[in-house]
Amino acid sequence: MEIRASISPGEVRAALWDGRLLDFALSRPGGPGDVGDLHRGRVIARVPAMAGAFVALDGGEGFLPDNETNARVAPGAGTVLGVRITRAAQAGKGPRLSARLTPSQAGVVGDGAPALIARGPDALARMMALYPKAAVRLDDAGRAGDVAGAFTLVARAFDDEIEQAIDALSAPEAALGGGARMSVHPTPALVAIDVDLGGQTAERRDKKSAQHDSNRRLIPELCRQILLRNLSGAIVVDLAGMTARTRLALAPDFTAALARDRLAPKFLGFSALGLAEILRPRLHPALFELNAGPHAAGLSALRALARDIAATPHLAPVLRCSPGVATALRRDVGALADLANRAGRPLMLREDRGLRDDCWTVESIPRG
Repeated sequence: MEIRASISPGEVRAALWDGRLLDFALSRPGGPGDVGDLHRGRVIARVPAMAGAFVALDGGEGFLPDNETNARVAPGAGTVLGVRITRAAQAGKGPRLSARLTPSQAGVVGDGAPALIARGPDALARMMALYPKAAVRLDDAGRAGDVAGAFTLVARAFDDEIEQAIDALSAPEAALGGGARMSVHPTPALVAIDVDLGGQTAERRDKKSAQHDSNRRLIPELCRQILLRNLSGAIVVDLAGMTARTRLALAPDFTAALARDRLAPKFLGFSALGLAEILRPRLHPALFELNAGPHAAGLSALRALARDIAATPHLAPVLRCSPGVATALRRDVGALADLANRAGRPLMLREDRGLRDDCWTVESIPRG
């Protein structure tokens, strides 16, 4: 078992690998705030009905519950204070905040306009904290100082097999083995998962027993997919076949499979309709959220460009992309600077209004 860390312009991807993908994390330094980020904020307004206050941050705003402050009296509008992000923005809601800081954190907040003071742990740091005994393979020498123990510096941390496993997580469907499949349907209120057994129950034996055994076998892989995709909040699973009553026998299987999850999700039981109900803590955005939008598309383009530059350094990178992708990349100055450093020259962006908002294509010309 080892941690593979792939560093590309604007992105840090970390995978726990043991012949197959066991865990995955993604962070973007130029993206929205993440868990652990330290900000100097300013209270916009208290909302007694919500037992908290909205706080202006650099580039947005978050929500500070009253029970996440050390003050006896909740801070009023205009108060400048230090806050940490405890839950990243997701599902259309801003980040959740806490004003409970360590003395060292409080000492660097200072006064003035809202500002980002320090970033929290990125994907690599989070993965190493979760699996401190795992060996680390890293493809960026600049991050060597962040690895406390032994590590191996490699040219490419993610081989084709790992890339394919990660790419598969972006698809709304996943194979569960034996022909069974799951499909993921996010909504603003919850994530619904539908299971299809395919031809698993075509065998010549009692249909009820076949459906029970087939559903039981797929539950561990289904729960692994929930972890890898970081599906969170309320999750309901509609198993294939079986009556609502007979599904109750599978409760111990869900409990056992979810016990392997680092976030300790709770299996709440089956609804009257026979839907398995899971509550998984929301901390970081789900992978389907992280992979949506022009910023994600632009960073995917930079990742491809970085590979091209490493393979053919005599070519100059040119990116033809939609205006949305171009705008998102220009806002992420760190990602563009990283690519320019790798290429030895700034990236040339060619906006094409004929492309959809998340589309791009790489064009390379000989270095002049």
